[in-house]
Amino acid sequence: MTTNAVSTTDVAVKTKTHILGYPRVGGERELKFAQEKYWRGDITQAELKDVGRLLRHRHWGDQSDAGLDFVSVGDFAWYDHVLGTSMLLGHLPKRHRHGFPDLDTLFRVARGKAPTGCACAASDMTKWFNTNYHYIVPEFSAEDEFTVSWPQLFEEVTEAKKAGKDVKPVLLGPVSYLWLGKEKSSDFDRLSLLPRLLAAYQQILAKLAKLGVEWVQIDEPVLTLELPKPWADSFKIAYQVLHGSPKLLLTTYFDNITHHLDNIMDLKVDGLHIDLSAAPEQLDAVVAALPEQWVLSAGVINGRNVWRADLSAQLERLQPVKQKLAERLWVGTSCSLLHTPIDLELETDLNPEVRQWLAFAKQKCREVTLLAQALDDNAIAIEECAHYSAPIKARANSDIVNNPVVRQRTATITDALAERKLAYEERARLQRQSLGLPLFPTTTIGSFPQTRDIRTKRSDFKAGRLSEHAYTAAMKVHIADAIERQQQLDLDVFVHGEPERNDMVEYFAELLEGFAVTRFGWVQSYGSRCVKPAVIVSDIYRSAPMTVDWTCYAQSLTEKPVKGMLTGPVTILGWTFPREDLTHEDIANQIALALRDEVADLQEKGIKVIQIDEPAIREGLPLKASEWQQYLNWAVKAFKISAASAEAQTQIHTHMCYSEFNDIIKSVAELDADVITIETSRSDMALLKAFEAFDYPNEIGPGVYDIHSPNIPEVEQIILLVEKAAALIPAERLWINPDCGLKTRNWVETEAALASMVKAAKQLREHWQAKAM
Repeated sequence: MTTNAVSTTDVAVKTKTHILGYPRVGGERELKFAQEKYWRGDITQAELKDVGRLLRHRHWGDQSDAGLDFVSVGDFAWYDHVLGTSMLLGHLPKRHRHGFPDLDTLFRVARGKAPTGCACAASDMTKWFNTNYHYIVPEFSAEDEFTVSWPQLFEEVTEAKKAGKDVKPVLLGPVSYLWLGKEKSSDFDRLSLLPRLLAAYQQILAKLAKLGVEWVQIDEPVLTLELPKPWADSFKIAYQVLHGSPKLLLTTYFDNITHHLDNIMDLKVDGLHIDLSAAPEQLDAVVAALPEQWVLSAGVINGRNVWRADLSAQLERLQPVKQKLAERLWVGTSCSLLHTPIDLELETDLNPEVRQWLAFAKQKCREVTLLAQALDDNAIAIEECAHYSAPIKARANSDIVNNPVVRQRTATITDALAERKLAYEERARLQRQSLGLPLFPTTTIGSFPQTRDIRTKRSDFKAGRLSEHAYTAAMKVHIADAIERQQQLDLDVFVHGEPERNDMVEYFAELLEGFAVTRFGWVQSYGSRCVKPAVIVSDIYRSAPMTVDWTCYAQSLTEKPVKGMLTGPVTILGWTFPREDLTHEDIANQIALALRDEVADLQEKGIKVIQIDEPAIREGLPLKASEWQQYLNWAVKAFKISAASAEAQTQIHTHMCYSEFNDIIKSVAELDADVITIETSRSDMALLKAFEAFDYPNEIGPGVYDIHSPNIPEVEQIILLVEKAAALIPAERLWINPDCGLKTRNWVETEAALASMVKAAKQLREHWQAKAM
């Protein structure tokens, strides 16, 4: 890379440091537990807000203690930051506009219910780009207005400044906010709302300026996408309007932006942040094109994975940039640290060799400042960077990383290994004969409520306070209870309820070789829902069956078919922290082969229905559509490898949730699952239009009620949704099921909802049989 050479001895200005956001849930999930207590009525709203305030100050302290120049403010959210932006803009669905918006308004939009106010349908929820984080989708209509009315951002800026912090507010940009929403009618383009929206953003920035804010991080992650021309052109208008005070750091992440580089460099902003972890190749082009007055924030510390940074390598990489840009170079994380756990110091049970390869959010803050100090020619920091990087460099030669037997097996994968023995039509005939299911068969997605007793028994077992024999006996009691409840409800295909599973991915990570599992590595998925992703540290294989005994025990209690429940290879990969020295395709194939063996064992023991969940397959798509097909080719093949050991009469299900299928429907069909269950209730069955246009050939279970809301569905509403589905999909290929697993609900809610669902199915059967006569 060519540079305007400046002697490093002349670089007297300190390299500025910051992060793009910090995890908000707390090291021990304090926010989650406070939210759920508030929703149950166990604490007041004031007490909930006290927990939020405590966490914010603690997290600002973590950033200050690490030596960061700015603390991020505005990254805290009570549910998700897109919904927080909707509240800030006074932009809520009409059904939730009752008086001045308050915290319960936010919860009603997200959950359909709050301690106060009416129970109304929750807004749609979907994945945040290609992550496992979710957001509530803004709803737009032609008459929408935007009014700055929710004071949280300004209150938190004031709060942080009173605590003596140098703040950098985080604000979702106007174009990205519009892009991430949806129109309520097809004859309206939400981009037409931009002028009205910009007026509200001007008010927000003016208020921040009055509070003494110098810099605002304005996030426009959609710049990494291959945008339609009107959307790409809209940035110029937007930032002409918003330019002024405070200074704007245009912030991008998750991929490169070089395809929009000419447009970006013409924008009226004061700096640019780029993700050099996801897209290191863009650095030279961006530096070469950067306007003379702009700051460049280099996002070199990975905000989406937990591997320790090789700071020596990053130092070598950024030194020429520092020579050219001097004080205009900032160092930061690639994206918000929202996607990482908080503190590695809590993980005292990890293998010491593995532990020294990792860094969580708190440690990543220190990585940022240490690298910046080394860039400023601090000799001690340069030496410390080399020492800090040594373990991650040594990992390449570790004995625990590579397994020749696994490598050999994956090397022998052929296309034939991914194919079932018969085509779907013939399989379906054999499965109908074997299973004898009625029209509109009913089932659930897998998990049932994780009661306090289940969680206590699991915790006692893991802590050594409960023997394996006693734990197994306790879980069998809960499995038997789940089977009995399903018998009473008269469902058609049962599940064992998964009481032994803490999480649909972590459970398998604990039983497969190649993973490290943490104790406190919690990451927010949405609202109060947290997950604890495992870390893929070495080659993956199955040393023993993982689900067979539990499933067979459940099947022994009923004549109804019980589904074997597995998590698919793409989802296990997508919902863990992957190793960075293998391609995702190689890792997925290793997992697929392990699952293939589990499928073979389940059917050998007489299990006739096996579900291989792949909710992450859509979110794993590259952000650029031009790169999708290469990903889909290996992702589909990995799923098919895992399922192809099934005999023709074994019915393979898969499940996908909170994803848009229209653009990948061909690949969804190529999975060749006998039955696919999907989330459709929040979208009012709109997602099924993709299956209509494509003429999807296999069976479909559109979710008929939203499990993320405590509201109990009405029988009539379920019937209406199924009738909408039947207008698009032949009735003989329709299943009836909830949107997703039921582990987060209680048994009272679960049984009431499923009773409505079964009653609706029976009424629909009567109606269809009468029509056929």
